[in-house]
Parts: sequence; C-alpha cells; structure tokens
Amino acid sequence: MKITRRCFFLVLSCLLTILPASPQSPEQKFLVFVGTYTDKTDSKGIYTYEFDAATGKLTPKGLAAESSNPSWVVIHPNGKWAYAANESGKQSTISAFSVDAKSAKLTLLNKLPAAGEDPCYLSLDKTGKYLFVANYTSGNIVVFPILPDGKLGEHTSSIRDGGVLGPNKERQEAPHAHWVEVSPDNHFIFVTDLGLDRILTYRFDLSNGTLYGAPLSSYTRYKNAWSVPVNPGDGPRHAVLGANDHIYVLGELQSTVTDILLDPHKDIEPVQRISTIPPDYKGRNDAAEIALHPSGKWLFASNRGHDSIALFSVDPATGKLERAGDYSTGGKEPRHFAVDPTGRFLLAENQNSNSIVVFRIDPATGALSQVSTTEDVPSPVCLAFYPSR
Repeated sequence: MKITRRCFFLVLSCLLTILPASPQSPEQKFLVFVGTYTDKTDSKGIYTYEFDAATGKLTPKGLAAESSNPSWVVIHPNGKWAYAANESGKQSTISAFSVDAKSAKLTLLNKLPAAGEDPCYLSLDKTGKYLFVANYTSGNIVVFPILPDGKLGEHTSSIRDGGVLGPNKERQEAPHAHWVEVSPDNHFIFVTDLGLDRILTYRFDLSNGTLYGAPLSSYTRYKNAWSVPVNPGDGPRHAVLGANDHIYVLGELQSTVTDILLDPHKDIEPVQRISTIPPDYKGRNDAAEIALHPSGKWLFASNRGHDSIALFSVDPATGKLERAGDYSTGGKEPRHFAVDPTGRFLLAENQNSNSIVVFRIDPATGALSQVSTTEDVPSPVCLAFYPSR
C-alpha cells in the first residue's frame, strides 16, 4: 500500500496526541551546592539542594560533605570535581572533591594548605588545568595545578599584591586580594584588592602555571598588563566581566559599582561610578556580590545592612549603568547571590538569618519578585549550580 505524504503527517499528528507529554528537560533541574560558615554555628560544611528552574522550587538534599568554613565553592567544567576554599586563618586550606550527581554527595580527594590566609574566592583558567585562589588576609594570589584525577597538586605560583594602601585605616591596613578571574584570552588574571583600592593584572603562563608581576603604574594598557585605581576608600571586593571590554567593580566599603573600559587602544580608566544603595539611605552598608544577567541587559549587586539586591540596566551601546530598582532580600546580610543558568531566577543567601530566598526575574525589565524562602540553612555564604545528569 502506498502512503502519501499527506497521509503520513496525519498519522504522525494522531500519534503525538496519544503519546504522553515528554518529561521535563533535565536542563531545567540543577543541583545547588551551598557553602557555609561552620565556626560558631551548627553547620557541618557544604549542603546540597535541588533547584527546579521551571518553578523556582528549592528542595534540600542534605549534607554534601563535611568541610571547615567552605566560604567559596566552584564546580569544574567537566562536572566531575568541585573545589572549596576553607577559610580558617593560618590553618586555611583548599579542598578538592569528586562529585556524585546521583547521590548529591561530594567525596574528598585531597586537601592542601592555601599558601596564604583566609581564601575567599576561587576560579579556574579556561583550560580547567589550574585553580586560582585569592587569599584575603595575606593579600596573595596562588595557583594550584589540577591533576588528571582531579586532585590538587602543589602550588606553582604565589604572588602578593603591593602598592599604596587605601585611606580606611581599619579595613585597608594591608593588601587584601578578594577576587580573581582569568582574562578571555587566558593570558592574564584580573585581581581586585580591597586594601589597595586597585584592580590589578598579572601575566599567566599556561605552560607552567606561573604568575608574573605587572607594572603598578596607573592606566597602562591592558595587553601590557595594568593596574587601575578606583575611588579612594571604595575597597574593591568582587568584579564581573561585561560585554565590549567592560569590567564592573563592586566597592564594598562605599557601596559602589565602578565601570572600567578595557580598551586596548587607549589608556584604561574608570568611566562611571554609581551607588548600590538609595540616595536617602543613611545606615551602615557593605556591598557584597555582583553579577550580570546572562542576557547582559541587567546587573545585580547585593547590600549588607540595607539587605537588598540593587538592579541596574546596562546600556547595550555604551555599557553604562542606570539604577532600575532595589529589592529586599527578606533576611540579613546577603553575602552572596547567584542567577540560575537559565536566567529566570536569582537566589540570595542571607548569612545572618540562615535562609535562601528565590526571586523570579522579569524577562522584560529585570525586576525581582519573591517566589520562596528556604529556612534553616546554617550561615550560607556561597552557592554554585551544577546541572543534574
């Protein structure tokens, strides 16, 4: 019997109406690993949650791994390994874990001294072969090689920030490295130093994992390495790389975002400085985290004291920011937040009220609306998404 094209599509259409709906795409569900402070709390380390990016539901899965003060957690791009900064003064360490997505557990592979005091930020180079560590109290950046089995090898480089200190005698008494990320070409690293009021670069040699010091003169060109000061007393904490060679730097001490244009053909200098708190707010505040929406249209920053998420729109032509709203986090001290990989939700961790609050992001305006609050999360201070497999 000959089946015509029209007949084939009629049969196919009938079959599709009979078959059950396909299950939710696995890309809609993620594991979330939450790092906590274990000192002076009943926390045991890193906890796992399942996040449904279709509904915004956050479901606890239990303790992923015992770990001392895991203040920052990163997931390796291969999905097999995770790394945590154990922030414990002179006894600080960096831990390597294997990831079991099915059980939502982490298994310790090895743990090495941080080669500095109080690591507060971790990141990976573009190849996934090296881990960068920003040690806050000792003000140095350390490079660890990642071995074929995911373990950390002995560090290949350690370099301490240097320069003129900022004017805040209590917080800027020494260099304080707070954030480190590799450049898009994988040849440099960017560092924010809260104590120096500077954004620094160091050359990175991928062949041996070595960092080389950059000149400390101001406004030198990016490809020759540079060091750019921000407003005195701002205290650069974290930063985020934007489109068209913009880098947005969060100033913790004066609650600001500074936009720096990394133009390789011009001297580099700040082009905009904007507050993260409303002009009429007079209370204490420490800015904490900064992130761009995956679309690049909006930038978010968290405030501790005002206890809010500040929203900025990003001009697609100039990269400049415009205030677009402030949203209460429904808790105290939102040290960290993260936008989920789909860009639909923002999850804010309230360190001092032991909660994670989920916000829906309006796809047209970037505005936040609260979806849910998860209580009894002991002192949450960082959050990393992992796609369920």
